[in-house]
Amino acid sequence: MTSPLTTSAAPGPAVRWTPRLWGTLLVLCAAMFLDALDVSMVGVALPSIGADLDLSTSALQWIVSGYILGYGGLLLLGGRTADLLGRRRVFLVALGVFALASLLGGLVDSGPLLIASRFVKGLSAAFTAPAGLSIITTTFAEGPLRNRALSIYTTCAATGFSMGLVLSGLLTEASWRLTMLLPAPIALIALLAGLRLLPRSEREKDHNGYDVPGAVLGTASMLLLVFTVVQAPQAGWASARTLLSFLAVAVLLTAFVLVEHRSPGPLIRLGVLRSGNQIRAQLGALAFFGSYVGFQFLTTLYMQSLLGWSALHTALAFLPAGALVAVSSTKVGSIVDRFGTQRLIAVGFALMVAGYALFLRVNLDPVYAAVVLPSMLLIGAACALVFPSLNIQATSGVEDHEQGMVSGLLNTSVQVGGAIFLAVVTAVVTADAPEHASAQAVLDSYRPGLIVVTGVALAGLLITLTGLRTRRTQRSIVVAGSDSLEAEPVGVRD
Repeated sequence: MTSPLTTSAAPGPAVRWTPRLWGTLLVLCAAMFLDALDVSMVGVALPSIGADLDLSTSALQWIVSGYILGYGGLLLLGGRTADLLGRRRVFLVALGVFALASLLGGLVDSGPLLIASRFVKGLSAAFTAPAGLSIITTTFAEGPLRNRALSIYTTCAATGFSMGLVLSGLLTEASWRLTMLLPAPIALIALLAGLRLLPRSEREKDHNGYDVPGAVLGTASMLLLVFTVVQAPQAGWASARTLLSFLAVAVLLTAFVLVEHRSPGPLIRLGVLRSGNQIRAQLGALAFFGSYVGFQFLTTLYMQSLLGWSALHTALAFLPAGALVAVSSTKVGSIVDRFGTQRLIAVGFALMVAGYALFLRVNLDPVYAAVVLPSMLLIGAACALVFPSLNIQATSGVEDHEQGMVSGLLNTSVQVGGAIFLAVVTAVVTADAPEHASAQAVLDSYRPGLIVVTGVALAGLLITLTGLRTRRTQRSIVVAGSDSLEAEPVGVRD
């Protein structure tokens, strides 16, 4: 299905965007900005929330985990729903729910109600994220036009995350409720603008019915997987409860694959995963976000618990990375046009590994400019290259009617990767943390977690390098078997 806003001519750098096209992109960027803003703002506000509502540490964890549970558990369903019921309709309804849940979260006086509002916000984001990404990929023609749009889109995500850290430090000084209420008016403005600007999309007509069993099994398996990894550090990774939960996840996923294989209208068409580029994009998303979430968690503990920095001071320490992403990500689209996504992802992961490894040098009296800042700049440059490139790679060459499905799959990889590797890092740090330890001993217990983070990023780099090797092999085969130079560019670009 082609949107009325799609340029019919071959896209190129000279293509001019109409005001309506810019407005469409800004509405979608606003939703992505809010998702990232909401994730980063709540972390700094947790101590104030706990003191005001008299919540335990485990209850505070669920304010974060509730959002992840709703978001990561329902993304597959959200992506396919956008394809079947219409992307515009699904996006706007979910954005309205997000605004109401934000308002509720800022007004409640109960811990369980606050957790419930966070779950509903995560649930609504599970529908806005894949619907918004698929609107972009069906509105902007594949190639330079789409690459530019996706680079701007992912820049808004990085900007929202960075601003969330700073805004949370400022707003929490007045009241933690402001951090919950802030997304509501922004979401409302985006909703009103979206009603006028977003292109209408018809429901998919020839979809061979609704895959209800697949939706139930897929949603249940993702919810249980995220729930299990979030609870594992408390229950114990080797406990009967955790092992049985993982076994149940395996059974549900096996049943899901069997149902999808036989369904005439599957929630996920398994043939999509036969593409090497698609698999590398999904695994890269797991490694990218999983390593960064673990790094941010450890760095925040290090700065606030060991160095005694304030929430605002900590947020400002992360700001250079976010600022670098905001400034440079808009240029990634043109770089992708020239070098392809695989090279950019490989370079980005290499920078990420270097940044994490460099941070291992931290001590109890760090020189920010010599130790912390270089790591933040390397990681910021890595995020600017990797995140937009992963989005471009995952959605390239996919039919319009499957864009929501692929977008939901990519966002699921991001969220599940964050949940899994954060739980692993937490378990590693907790296992090496002695009771009543000195500050140096606590810092030493953080280092294995940083090594895990570095290893996850290194795995992402190695996975990406397999794609570069495959492309070189394919190119050499084509060139060797051809009498014409026209065959040489095959495989150069993703």
